[in-house]
Amino acid sequence: MENRNNITEFILLGLSQQKEVEILCFLLFLLCYIAILAGNLLIMISITCSQLINQPMYFFLSFLSLSDLCYTSTVIPKLIIDLLEEKKTISYNGCMTQLFTMHFFGGIEVFILTGMAYDRYVAICKPLHYTVIMGRRRCDAMIAASCAGGFLHSFGQFLLAVFLPYCGPNEIDHYFCDVYPLLKLACTDTSRIGLLVIANSGVMGLVTFGVLLISYTVILYTIRSYPKENRNKALSTCSSHITVVVFFFAPLLFIYIRPATTLPEDKVFALFYTIVAPMLNPLIYTLRNMEMNSAINKLYHKKLY
Repeated sequence: MENRNNITEFILLGLSQQKEVEILCFLLFLLCYIAILAGNLLIMISITCSQLINQPMYFFLSFLSLSDLCYTSTVIPKLIIDLLEEKKTISYNGCMTQLFTMHFFGGIEVFILTGMAYDRYVAICKPLHYTVIMGRRRCDAMIAASCAGGFLHSFGQFLLAVFLPYCGPNEIDHYFCDVYPLLKLACTDTSRIGLLVIANSGVMGLVTFGVLLISYTVILYTIRSYPKENRNKALSTCSSHITVVVFFFAPLLFIYIRPATTLPEDKVFALFYTIVAPMLNPLIYTLRNMEMNSAINKLYHKKLY
């Protein structure tokens, strides 16, 4: 592999070439990353230190927060540091590592969101069998399957990129290493590789998004006959999950479902699933959730007194 490459490092062009814009982005993304760390750690600790960990919905939510932390930490720290650097470089090995870890934790998040949708489907459509179907062993198995699915997805992306020959130039028009920008730098025909990327990332995202839409359509149809109070509670829970799904999947599908090309808008859309969605997840799941608010308050008073 190495004898086919003349590249030992890549230059990341980043979000902007203007220093004033970069300083503004540095301050903004630093605050966003602090919010992501604080919000997701708060959710994880509040759930783990309370009885909510025994409920499948919150069990999945704690792992979603963990995957958010790992996922964003593969991209944002490097982005923040690069915004203060004159020359933004990343080694070849560092680039491939970032590509693998980002898709690994991103894939886990996609499958956990699917698992959460299944949990809501069982809770609303089959309430009498909920405790039997969503036992702890099944929840553990779903988390293990999410990790396995994320690994297979990321390993596929990694193989597509790592065996390509890179002869120069070495400038990546992005703020992190991803498959499509790397395909532009490969000194070989990448049309077939591009189709494999679409099959891996695009089709996986589209199928998962379709499954999520179908599950929530069935849920909304089912709760029509519920009493108003129960219907409002179900809608409140599902609306939080739907909001997270839309914020995460919409920009993801925009980038990966089309042919293997890069557009200037890609960097802006990538900000939604690498920064915006992970930052909003804690707010979405806590602001309208009385059980989460209660767990956070109990944790706060326990530490205070």
